[in-house]
Amino acid sequence: MSELSELKYTPEHEWIRIDGDVLTIGITAFAAEKLGEVVYVDLPQVGQAVQRGKVVSEVESTKSVGEVYAPVDGEVVEVNAAVSDNPELINDSPFDQGWLFSIRVSSDALAEASFIDLEAYSAITGA
Repeated sequence: MSELSELKYTPEHEWIRIDGDVLTIGITAFAAEKLGEVVYVDLPQVGQAVQRGKVVSEVESTKSVGEVYAPVDGEVVEVNAAVSDNPELINDSPFDQGWLFSIRVSSDALAEASFIDLEAYSAITGA
């Protein structure tokens, strides 16, 4: 499990783990709790180009559907097939086993990203 303070966040309730030019993305525990019991996840395809701010994935719960946005331009390099088979991983382990997908980004795209840290994200959620 990543230390939450080492992750980056978006105001749209995504967390981002940066490892060189690969970003792993999931939804935060706050978002998972607000969604309720997750029952289905629509993941992108490996090799798919994604654009910053565009919907990449959807997480469906018993309450509603949440959209997951690309935090930067890039290409999907890996998806978490385990959450397709076991969507409850998003509720049970949002920052570890419940990750959604990884994208490879250019250094320019990463430099232009406007991520926030845990403190700023906590201020948004009131947690």
